Amino acid sequence: MPEATTAPPPVAAPSPDGAAPEAPAPTVTRLVLARHAVTAQTGPLLSGRLPGIPLSEEGCRQADQLAQRLAGLPVAVVYASPIERTTQTATAVAARHGLTVQPLAGVLEADYGEWAGQKLTELATTDLWKVVQRAPSRASFPGGESLAAMQARMVAALDAVVAAHPGELVVVVSHADPIKAAIAHYTGVHLDLFQRIVVSPASVNAFAFSAHGVALLKCNDTGSLDELGPPAPAPTPAPAEESS
Repeated sequence: MPEATTAPPPVAAPSPDGAAPEAPAPTVTRLVLARHAVTAQTGPLLSGRLPGIPLSEEGCRQADQLAQRLAGLPVAVVYASPIERTTQTATAVAARHGLTVQPLAGVLEADYGEWAGQKLTELATTDLWKVVQRAPSRASFPGGESLAAMQARMVAALDAVVAAHPGELVVVVSHADPIKAAIAHYTGVHLDLFQRIVVSPASVNAFAFSAHGVALLKCNDTGSLDELGPPAPAPTPAPAEESS
């Protein structure tokens, strides 16, 4: 996980006419959270952290489309959960910017323990499934972790990334449940309601972090991302004419 760094606040230059200088604009870090593209198991099985599950042919196409959507943005760094499907998706994005994917263990999929690799239709018949859907803050997977612990480590990892890249645009490729948990946290939604959030494969979820707080810019987005680029420079005011 990257170490947090604190940049010194910018100092406003004095005004030529002696007036009080304008306060510098707050530093804004844009965080793009992308879900990995699909695999052959996306949908019927709970893949979890099982190894050896690469993107399907359709998933490779989705990853290329995601990379194309992000190609025009000033991406500074690309992080990914260190398993096949997330790393493959992130590699497609990073290649457009001449970057190497940085593994980030804190954004791994939830540890589903004994549930990993099982059919979702069978899991849906269990009592724990009802807890996961209705009160996920109380859900803990046998041999795995709780959803509350998953949310805590996901948020800690993202906060560290944001602190390490002030004023930059960062891409993190992760999984549906961790991304949903992060959206819930940063928008003030209780974890028990996070199942109401939809995060589709290869979708973009974007935040702006500043001294004023966190703003959700995109959620489950598969369209244009042009507005995530840096703002256009303000026009230079014309010099004032001297009065005679």
